[in-house]
Amino acid sequence: MNLDLALSLLSHTPIAALDVAELGLLLARDEYPALDVEAYLSELDGMAHEARGLLRGSLTRQVKGLCHYLFHDMGFRGNQQDYYNAHNSYLNDVLDRRTGIPITLAVVAMAVGRRAGLDVVGVGLPGHFIAKAASDGEEVLFDPFHGGRRLTPEKCQLLVEQVTGMPFAVNEETLRPVPLGAIVLRMLNNLKGVYLRTGDYPRAARIIERLRQLNPHDPLQRRDLGATLFQAGQAGRAIDHLQAYLQAEPKAGDVDTVTQLLRQAQACVARWN
Repeated sequence: MNLDLALSLLSHTPIAALDVAELGLLLARDEYPALDVEAYLSELDGMAHEARGLLRGSLTRQVKGLCHYLFHDMGFRGNQQDYYNAHNSYLNDVLDRRTGIPITLAVVAMAVGRRAGLDVVGVGLPGHFIAKAASDGEEVLFDPFHGGRRLTPEKCQLLVEQVTGMPFAVNEETLRPVPLGAIVLRMLNNLKGVYLRTGDYPRAARIIERLRQLNPHDPLQRRDLGATLFQAGQAGRAIDHLQAYLQAEPKAGDVDTVTQLLRQAQACVARWN
């Protein structure tokens, strides 16, 4: 799979039938150029082979078997002590370290479950990401970040309210499976937040460029790319993005701030020349 082509496809067809695990590993290759994607995919295949024997009986029992394998036998767990560590967002690191954040642990559950014959999808709740298994009209919700604990719609509502501090109404729409394109978008946005929070602007710019491949017409990503490139010492590259944002959003509330940043970038380039 070619990552550039895959992101382009997802920008037009978010439900494209691509392997979420392979995509996650290809994203990680930006950080780890020598990463052996096939080796990690083989590892997931091996996990699925081991887990398959536990997926018997009712859907609830199958989910219980998958979760016992992943979160007990294999030791995957949510990294609550160091939640914002970038390692938690790279799938190869999650597989190596057995720790991650909700969405990457859900991707592991999706990848192993599907390879073992269980239809597992992602559900993007506000502030948290969970998984859902489905079969013959039956659904079972579970939380990979918290050891695969079983969730009901009511528990999902409580979970979101605890995480966000805001009221949340659970309904059929909020528990729908997340398209693959949205999963990749959320994974990249997590990394973007991590790198901006730590001031790692070169890496943040790299992530935002990937985000723009997924949504090339999003003016906010273009603004953020311009601002991040400027912070990374690449004022020349920042100018076009900042100008494009101002042209696309002439009445935005941050026009004055972005205009000032553009002038600073132009002044930097003028000094170089």
